[in-house]
Amino acid sequence: MTNELVDLAIFSGRTYPAFAEAICAHLGKKQGEADIFEFANENIFVRYQENIRSRDVFLVQPLVRPVSTSIVELLIMIDAARRASAGRITAVIPYYAYGRSDKKDQPRVPISGRLLANLIETAGADRVITMNLHAGQIQGFFNIPLDELNGLYPMSAYFASRDMTGYTVVATDVGGEKLSRDMASRLDLPLAIVEKRRLGNTDNVQALNVIGDVDGRNALLIDDEILTAGTMVEAVGILREKGAREIVLAGYHAILGGPAVQRLRDASVHEIVFTDTVPIPADKRLPNMKIIPTAPVFGDAIQRIHTGQSVGALFQ
Repeated sequence: MTNELVDLAIFSGRTYPAFAEAICAHLGKKQGEADIFEFANENIFVRYQENIRSRDVFLVQPLVRPVSTSIVELLIMIDAARRASAGRITAVIPYYAYGRSDKKDQPRVPISGRLLANLIETAGADRVITMNLHAGQIQGFFNIPLDELNGLYPMSAYFASRDMTGYTVVATDVGGEKLSRDMASRLDLPLAIVEKRRLGNTDNVQALNVIGDVDGRNALLIDDEILTAGTMVEAVGILREKGAREIVLAGYHAILGGPAVQRLRDASVHEIVFTDTVPIPADKRLPNMKIIPTAPVFGDAIQRIHTGQSVGALFQ
């Protein structure tokens, strides 16, 4: 590996060490060593086992289950790095929690996505790298540089490598239209949109109609975040009602909480494609599930940030 990575240090929290290891493998870099554990009172302890003074430090931690622990652990890692005189601290957050809480859409509710951004800054992070935020305005919650990587590129490359003749790209709702339009554009496929409504402050949704023609065509149904898979299976149902044939599901963040896995199993779709921004344990992997690696994308972004090159050039 070239000398420009000599002062680079990559550490992982406990949420997803395999992802950090994959980034390091891509860069030909050894992962940094740190002691991270909880005392009997559930207080988290962090100590770096090597000198990081004046080094370019990247801390890898998707904010997933247990979410509150993952967040506090990342904040303590940032604080420990700052107090150890790290030259620059970048929080690498493949999945950013509380992305759905991006605005005050009801009386007396928080904007938790903004609060989380404030906490990360206050802890001492100089920069953030993430992938496919649930809402674009979250970028503006930060007063430090934020690089939002896009899972579209590795995922579209996968679909481009197979025969997509007769497919229509389908957005799970109007809000996801841009996400799906970008995929349709890269694959040169038509676009359709599922019209849905959410039932109160729950994860329950109801699909009402399909805007666009899917009769007799295959469907590539895309969403950014798969939580309980309620939106996905409702969309699958109405697509079949409208005459869709083979259905493929795709998502960037496979949270897969509650009944999600059983719902996906019962949906009996042709294929399910996720990225690996979130750890997917073996008991949640289905035979028709394909996992697209994104650690190389993060690794390339880290290398470019470290050497002062453009991150945006990765996607041109």
